Amino acid sequence: MHDVKKMDYPIAVRYASRNLWSGFLFGLGLIAFIDEAVFHQLLHWHHFYDKATTNIGLVSDGFFHAFSWFATIGSLFLVADLRRRNTWYVKRWFGGVLTGAGLFQLYDGTIQHKLWKLHQIRYDVDILPYDVAWNITAFCMLLSGLLLLIRTRPKRIKEDG
Repeated sequence: MHDVKKMDYPIAVRYASRNLWSGFLFGLGLIAFIDEAVFHQLLHWHHFYDKATTNIGLVSDGFFHAFSWFATIGSLFLVADLRRRNTWYVKRWFGGVLTGAGLFQLYDGTIQHKLWKLHQIRYDVDILPYDVAWNITAFCMLLSGLLLLIRTRPKRIKEDG
């Protein structure tokens, strides 16, 4: 973990974007992994694509799982590079994680669930409480992430340092 206040300002500016995007990618991968593992595989509540047969749903889950894995691994390569350069700014990175996870979950809950109707969280139940919990959680993660990103933007680092 790096103390950004001890980091040179030009270096903090140069790597601010990489810290954000590696966290964002990790957040996408992490929330997709949790969704896939918990709701698709353990609870069997839905598949990524429920508008066809179960076999096609399982294949779509496989592609979704591959996406989550590649996003997570790719982000960790970026983190390894940041650590090697001694420019990993954990607070900004975590802001990216929350923003990526929240944005993905909000996109999933609104676009994929409601607009495209690829799948629902659950079937044969009153879906409203699930949708509300899903989207409120997404909104809270997104808002927290954006606040962290604002607080850790390079201009703010210079003002605080």
